[in-house]
Amino acid sequence: MPGFSRFVAGLTGLLWLGAPSGFAATPAELYQAQTIVTGTGEPNRQIGFKDCLEKVLVRVSGDQRLTQKSEMLALRNKAADFVQSFRYHDRLEGVPIHDEQGTHDRLHDLTCLYKPAVVDKLLAQLGSRPWHGDRQTLAVFLATEQGARHFVLTADEDRGQTMRESFTNATGPLLMRVTFPKARQLAGLDEKALPAADMARLDQLAKNAGAARALAGSIVWSDKELGWIADWRLADRGKTYQWQVRGVSFDEAFRVAVRGAAQILSGNGQP
Repeated sequence: MPGFSRFVAGLTGLLWLGAPSGFAATPAELYQAQTIVTGTGEPNRQIGFKDCLEKVLVRVSGDQRLTQKSEMLALRNKAADFVQSFRYHDRLEGVPIHDEQGTHDRLHDLTCLYKPAVVDKLLAQLGSRPWHGDRQTLAVFLATEQGARHFVLTADEDRGQTMRESFTNATGPLLMRVTFPKARQLAGLDEKALPAADMARLDQLAKNAGAARALAGSIVWSDKELGWIADWRLADRGKTYQWQVRGVSFDEAFRVAVRGAAQILSGNGQP
């Protein structure tokens, strides 16, 4: 649905003009997760349940490290036991079946709903806790370099539209929000000055525009890495955190940015 994606990205850019600095997710929003499965059969449903369990635990806690814990293996094997209810949405809804495979091979969105008490108990078993505070709106200050192309990602320029859409999509699984500056709001920061800009200055620019704080980064295409190298910075509780990912698509680079921000803002430390 590219038209809808462009609408969402445009709306996100407009949030710069009056975005709330934070919002509290409702339990109905927070305690659910979605994944893509092939068809609606039982074997693929069980695979989907395992993926949704990991996603809801990270969504509620903000802690990206949970999926790497050894205890997760046992929980994944019982993933179906923790689902309160689930539903499917055919990703090709309205498109006639055009082959011999039928509906069992069509891609579906599987959404799993969970009781808060069940998820909170699982988090406690994993040594974590729910992140019930406001999900802050982050102003993204991003310097981009691909060969001879150099620019800062802004809300009001055609270039970077696909990146804005991708960044917006990356926020969904963690119920985060991002916004982008208009070119005139960069206060003279270009793609060369931005990576060295003080986080206090960027945070002030973000707050002046209605966001809670700045998420600063640079993303550079590398032929050697066969992908993008992305560096991210976020200041919280008097400390500036930095993290990096190498050799990935810009979609993954932005997912890493959002996951890292959630890790920090939820109080779970270094991404």
